[in-house]
Amino acid sequence: MAQGLSHGDLDASPFRQFERWFEDAIATGIPEPNAMSLATVASDGQPFLRSVLLKLYDEKGFVFFTNYQSRKSQQIAGNPRVALLFPWVALARQIHIAGVASKVAATESLKYFATRPRGSQIGAWASPQSQVITSRSLLEAKYDEIMRKFSHGEIPLPDFWGGYRVVPDSIEFWQGRESRLHDRFLYTRESNGQWRIERLAP
Repeated sequence: MAQGLSHGDLDASPFRQFERWFEDAIATGIPEPNAMSLATVASDGQPFLRSVLLKLYDEKGFVFFTNYQSRKSQQIAGNPRVALLFPWVALARQIHIAGVASKVAATESLKYFATRPRGSQIGAWASPQSQVITSRSLLEAKYDEIMRKFSHGEIPLPDFWGGYRVVPDSIEFWQGRESRLHDRFLYTRESNGQWRIERLAP
């Protein structure tokens, strides 16, 4: 933490800078380094926040997967502007991403779905995510039903399940420092596609 962060430390690309910090987080062995908070806004203006897992990232954006009938998906359909936060408290680091979420191609969702453990694939089919259910036993019964249905062969991709890619407008890197004089650098995408880097006061 005392080492801090200077402008000269930063890569010109926020995606390469993210990769550096993400690899640092993995190397330290912190639990779930790909866990990120996802903020969406409901139609009545109420913000919602939950944790999801980053599964893919590149210079096109940051990808997570979910049920397309879930509350988060309904809110994204109404307002695709979202925010992500990687809260790496053990490293005194945070990354805040603001941008627009959109569905990835079905082929991309299928490619990832095929890598999931079989139990997670069945769970995707069994859970009516975010809907009210009367008991856990009903959920478990549905899981058993789906497991029997797909007892042989590959489990197909549900048409209600897939990925979202968050294309960032801005990415902020926050490094903790002593006396709360933290280092903050904000990358903002300009109209020509280049990234402007500015230091923010803590």
